[in-house]
Parts: sequence; C-alpha cells; structure tokens
Amino acid sequence: MPQPALLIIDMQMGMTWPSAAVRNNLDAEKNIECLLAQWRKASAPIVHVHHRSRTPGSPFYPDQPGIDVQPAFAPIDGEQVVTKQVPDAFTGTGLADLLQKIEITSLVIVGVSTNNSVEATARTAGNLGFNTYVIADACFAFAKTDFDGVPRTAQEVHAMSLANLHGEYATVISSIEAIELLKE
Repeated sequence: MPQPALLIIDMQMGMTWPSAAVRNNLDAEKNIECLLAQWRKASAPIVHVHHRSRTPGSPFYPDQPGIDVQPAFAPIDGEQVVTKQVPDAFTGTGLADLLQKIEITSLVIVGVSTNNSVEATARTAGNLGFNTYVIADACFAFAKTDFDGVPRTAQEVHAMSLANLHGEYATVISSIEAIELLKE
C-alpha cells in the first residue's frame, strides 16, 4: 500500500505579513517543517499547493512577493507542485489526476488557513474517496466575525472548521499521529 501524500497548502510569504489578522497555533510552521522532514526522510510523496489569486489586493495576487513560497517550505526535486486559483486545491488543477497517477489513496493535509483552503481541499478529498487526514497542530486560522456579527477568536474558527471536517470528510489528528501513518 502506498504511503500517504503530504499536501502543504499555501505556505507562502503573504501569510507572514503583519497585515494578516490575529491567528492561532503559532507552532504550526514548526510542526509542518517537522512533517515535511519526516516525509522527505521516508521518501513519501509530497505535493506543494500554491495559491495564485485572481483578486487584486490579495497577498497571493501574481507578480508581488506574497506569492513567494516561505523558504522552509520550498519544494525540492521530485516533489509535485500544484497551483490553484480558488481555495479548493482540486478545482481546476489536475490534483486528483496526479494523485491517481501515483496511486495515492491517503492524504495528510497541512497549511493555511484551516477554515478556507484546508477545509475546502479536505472536503473535496473526502468526497472523492481519499482517506483524508487534517493535522490540527499543523494548520492555523485567523480571527473572524461570524455571520451573526459575533467576533470569533482564531482558535474558535480553527476548532469549528476541524469539527466540520472530522468524521465526515476527514480524520483530524496531531502531527505525532501523522508521522505514525508513515510506518503503517
């Protein structure tokens, strides 16, 4: 059985800018780096997902430094890169075909933001039949006001997004549990 693919979503410079809202999980990058190192050590498949927004003013709009990949997450030879224009990494990218071609059945999803690109991608992955894992301590969210006008902390946004996914579209686990998937 093939090892799970690690999907690293939107770990680009725009996420490090001071204009980004208050966020949770300040150890997320450290945990993603650890997972990336473990996947590389195991020669397991890695897919980097990069966002190229169609919205002027977005930190991911083309031809500005926000789209650059954070150095710690730069792809190396042999690692796949998928470029998306919407939150869901499967929409319009060929990601499903790529994963099928390399016979991937399980995905481990990390990155930003939990309630946006991570959740959108995990929902589609689950709907497509992939055994999908979202790593709670290797993604993060930003504070946001809900539909009723109630301000929500980044942790509340993160926790609700993970609750939306767990048990229906994905299994939410820790980075330590994710590393164990490489040993199965």
